Amino acid sequence: MTGFARGDQAGPWGTLTWELRTVNHRYLEVGCRLPEELRAAEGEFRQAIAGVLRRGKADCTCNFKSAAAASGELRVDAQLAQNLLLRVREIAALAQQTQTDLRALDPVDVLRWPGVVQEAERDLSPLLAAARTALATALSSLGEVRAREGERICELIEQRCVGLLQLVEAVTARLPEVRARMRTKLTERLAQLQADLNVERLEQELLILTNKMDVDEELDRLRGHITEVRQALNSPEPAGRRLDFLMQELNREANTLSSKSQDLETTRAAVDMKVLIDQMREQIQNVE
Repeated sequence: MTGFARGDQAGPWGTLTWELRTVNHRYLEVGCRLPEELRAAEGEFRQAIAGVLRRGKADCTCNFKSAAAASGELRVDAQLAQNLLLRVREIAALAQQTQTDLRALDPVDVLRWPGVVQEAERDLSPLLAAARTALATALSSLGEVRAREGERICELIEQRCVGLLQLVEAVTARLPEVRARMRTKLTERLAQLQADLNVERLEQELLILTNKMDVDEELDRLRGHITEVRQALNSPEPAGRRLDFLMQELNREANTLSSKSQDLETTRAAVDMKVLIDQMREQIQNVE
């Protein structure tokens, strides 16, 4: 299910922002991009996200801007820089370089050496607490967005369920007429042969044909699956995978109905059923 949410926190340590984006996916897939200061808490954040989301591909990004970086404060380890320059002189002497060559050393290269530029040590616990709060805010907002979208999808699926049930009832009402027509058609063909009819054998053949064409069971299953779809939609639990399975079962029954049909109108109704089922299947891909 698609959605976007944002959570912000600010304090003496700087500003922190969570951005959550979700798109449709068969299973839950969470991707996290975190600043180095919060890398150790990635497992905790993933667990919090998985506790709210059950399905979908979630792209979760945490952006952190340090107050120290904004102030322009820069600390240099002078002792480490002196030792580094001393080692450079020793290497230059071994290479028999001139003093002029040593003066060509770029001071920026010294600053790039790991540890020369120091960042003031700080307590990360306030930052971690703020990250938890911002993530909770973003997840709450995301849940509201997804809930609104879910309500719209539920309405669309319910409309298809109503249409599907109408088709089922139309086919059911037509069955007596189809059976009577089949009996009349068979009797007329036998009459054209101008042969003596064995009434008992005729009844047996009609019974066999009726059993082959019997779709009462398929229609009952279609009604039952529609009821299950509605119950799943009204359940507070995640229903996406259950609805996926029900769409497969609905499609199976519609295919069986079509294959058994000996009536043009019934065949058309079965095709219309499959169209509605396919439309529901597309919407259910967005359901958690």
